[in-house]
Amino acid sequence: MKKLAMTALVAGIAFSGMSVWAADFVAGKDYQELANPEKIEGNKIIVREFFWYGCPHCYNLEPYMQKWAKTKPSDVVFMQTPAAMNPVWEQNARGFYTAQLMGIQHKTHQAMFDALQKDRQKLYDQASIGKWYEAQGADLNKFNSLYNSFAVNTKIARAQDAAKRYQISGVPAVVVDGKYVVSGEDDKVTQVVDFLVKKSRSERGGK
Repeated sequence: MKKLAMTALVAGIAFSGMSVWAADFVAGKDYQELANPEKIEGNKIIVREFFWYGCPHCYNLEPYMQKWAKTKPSDVVFMQTPAAMNPVWEQNARGFYTAQLMGIQHKTHQAMFDALQKDRQKLYDQASIGKWYEAQGADLNKFNSLYNSFAVNTKIARAQDAAKRYQISGVPAVVVDGKYVVSGEDDKVTQVVDFLVKKSRSERGGK
């Protein structure tokens, strides 16, 4: 009986230790807290992933983010934001938003990552990007008409503004509730994101 009790005690301590470890994420080490956070209106907690298709670290992180997105809490909105922080990145961001407006982005997102990271294709300008999307089934004329359109220009401007607002200097970067920034390329990122979602919910007065 004593042996069983001791085993249960040890197990309880081990479980408690795991819980502490899971919650033991530290600002300045595991994530950054913005000095001038954005106040997110409404009841939803926004998790925004900044990425570039040409970034190998973003490619490594993507499967974890996609897996996380499938089981995220109902009060969380997940947004993918292609970083348009220089002229080359902007071309890929335009491709992303053009595909989004055409309703095919969910089909081409991972494929574009694979094309650049796995197949080493050079897709960094409108001509090559357009031909690639055409090979995925997109109407090339429609794609080209949208690529530099007002709608895409607006999305690019908003993405650039958001990157500045959140002080994003590199990718991948995941912003939680407009005030916390997580960097990395493995499953720890999603663990920290979950921690910050709970923290944000608590700070908002939720359960």
